[in-house]
Amino acid sequence: MGRVFLDHPGGTRIYSCANCDTPLTNRAELVSTRFTGATGRAFLFNKVVNLRFSDVENRIMLTGRHIVRDVSCKNCNTRLGWIYEYATEESQRYKEGRVILERALITESEGFEDSE
Repeated sequence: MGRVFLDHPGGTRIYSCANCDTPLTNRAELVSTRFTGATGRAFLFNKVVNLRFSDVENRIMLTGRHIVRDVSCKNCNTRLGWIYEYATEESQRYKEGRVILERALITESEGFEDSE
């Protein structure tokens, strides 16, 4: 197996994999903290890096039927949440292309200031 190349999202607050501390996203990409996953509270993000994606699945969720993929850490393969590929309900389309990360599976830490 080759070397795993990781991206860094930058920002002053970083969300990382709780298992291996791989950086995933930052506070600027946070859309909502009002979601629920299998482990409890979950966050919706616009952009997340360093992920692996499962095959597409149909799931019936509290807000209707969605086509999703599970997402895992690219470094340690820990399952972290899912990405919405398609929502059948018009009111849920804002989720498409966005990623849910379960709060219990990620950590939040200080990032760094932009040097502009």
